Formats: sequence, structure tokens, C-alpha cells
Amino acid sequence: MHSLTSNLNKVRRHGSPRATVFSWRRVRQELFYIDTSEASFARRGFHCKDNHTRRRLEQIGSTFLLGYDAAIEESNLSLLSHQLNSVDPELRGFAFEGAAMGLTLLDAITPWNKRRLLEFINGAGAGHVYMVHVGSGWAIARLPWLRLNLRNYLRRMDPLLRWLALDGYGFHEGYFHWPRYVQEQQLPKQLSAYGVRAFDQGLGRSLWFVEGADIDRIRLTIKRFPLYRRADLWSGIGLACAYAGAGDARAIHAVRTAAISYGAHLAQGAAFAAKARQLAGNESDHTDLACCIFAGVSATRAAAITDEALQNLPGDEKEPAYEVWRERIRTRLSTKH
Repeated sequence: MHSLTSNLNKVRRHGSPRATVFSWRRVRQELFYIDTSEASFARRGFHCKDNHTRRRLEQIGSTFLLGYDAAIEESNLSLLSHQLNSVDPELRGFAFEGAAMGLTLLDAITPWNKRRLLEFINGAGAGHVYMVHVGSGWAIARLPWLRLNLRNYLRRMDPLLRWLALDGYGFHEGYFHWPRYVQEQQLPKQLSAYGVRAFDQGLGRSLWFVEGADIDRIRLTIKRFPLYRRADLWSGIGLACAYAGAGDARAIHAVRTAAISYGAHLAQGAAFAAKARQLAGNESDHTDLACCIFAGVSATRAAAITDEALQNLPGDEKEPAYEVWRERIRTRLSTKH
């Protein structure tokens, strides 16, 4: 995998924005290239207890990189959207997530064009707005100047959904640097108190991949974390299990049993997965099954509850509106069991 900071001099050598389309495309390829092997369990050193699970989770990683590569290659957002929408609907959200990472990286290094991501959010990516915000967070992990100016960067995004970018940041660090962030339990220093919580929600999602959806390993891993971090980690597990899949009914019941003290957080994560899929029109049977087991309602009803919880949502006062939203969802779903 190329280091972005070490390769920035390549941009300078290829000239200004007046450079030819061909040369600029070549610069982007050289600067941002990520080998597809980066999504393999062997390369990442992830645990895997069965080949079916491994293939499913590796397929998700490969689809993310497909979307990422498309965004790096294609400067026309309409054509990019056409490519992304050619992906199988069940996996399409991951392609949009990857594209959002690519667009965010491009925005960050081209002072003459910093609106790709926002145009994508307001246009072709609107149906995948949750995944797009998450994907933008991967770029935070890759570019130090975004982290140093994190508050200003997040202000450009939706006031409610911007926390999903920090969720994406957490997922990236767990996925690519799990020894540091999972085993050593490090946290980025520049995050606010709630920023740490959003980061942990993404870190929790990454555990679904790092531990190969092995619930016994996930339970033991989360148990090693300080008590104050566990609820958000389990919320991430609920979202990953419901959105990404890779587990049958028995496995999903095992997740619920393992997270018995954090059932409301697990259900809230699943509800977010249901809403993301409903908005994108790529509903999945495994999302519905997870919602039924975690939350006691169908995916359709879980998605509706996330909408209902938005009514009369206060602004960011004592705590972020995003957390008030999540708390409302947890409260409503906790009465379903």
C-alpha cells in the first residue's frame, strides 16, 4: 500500500491543474493506488474459522476497493455513479463507501476542486448518504492534515451525520492497524470526548472483520476493553452483523447472547443498518433477520423507528444530537423484547 504523505511530491512533479487529463489520471493512480490484496484475510492477519465467512468478508473489502478505484479513475460523477450502480445491489453500499473515500482524498489534494464529495452526497450518492459519510472517514485516517484540522473538516459535512465520518475513521484504524487499536486499545489524541465514542462505534464494526465474525473471539476482545468503551463497540458489532452479514440465525442469536448487557446498543446498530439499506433500496434478508433477533422488529420497522426518533431532535447542546438520536432508538427498541 502506498503512503500518501510520502508520495505527494509526485503531484508536484506532474504540474498544475492544467496538466493533461492523462497525466493527472496517472498521478492519481500512482498516489492513491491500493492493491486488492489489502482486502485479503491473509494480508491483514485476520482470524478466520471457516471459508464461507472469509469469502464473504473479503468480497466486501474487494467491493469497497472497486468503488475506491472507480472514484480515483473517473472524474465525471455521473459516469462514476453509473459504474457504482452496476455493482450487485446487496453489495453496492460498500462500493459507494469506497468511492467516498476516493473522492475525499482527491478533494484534499486539489485546492482547485474541493467539492467532489459534497456534490456526490447531494447527487449520485444521496441514496447511500450513510455509507458515503462513513467512507469519507477513511480519508481522515490517511491524511494527517485532515486530522489536524478535524473540526473544520467536519463542519463541511451534515451536522447530524458527520459523526459517521469518525465512525469510518475508527473502522479504518481497526481494519488496517488492529494490533495498535484493538490489541493495544490506543485512541487518537485529537478527538473530542464524543469523537472517541463515534470512533469506537467504527472500531466495533471492524471487529466483525478482524475476528472473522467469530462471536466467541469478539466477546473476549470487547471484554478486554475498559467498561466505558464496550457499549459503543457492541453497537458497531450490531451494525456490521446486520449490514455486512456472514452469519446465519444461529450465529446471530449467539451475538445477542454474548452482548446480553448491551442488547439495546446491538439493536440500535442493527436499526442503522436497516435504515441505510432501506434508503439505498438494497434491503437484505440477513439485515431483516438480524433486526428480528436483535431488536424484535423487522428491518422495515427498525428503519421507521430511526426516522421517528429524528422528530423534534434538539441541536448539539449538552450532548450531540446524533447521540440523542441513538439514545431514542435504543429506548424505543428496548421495549420490543
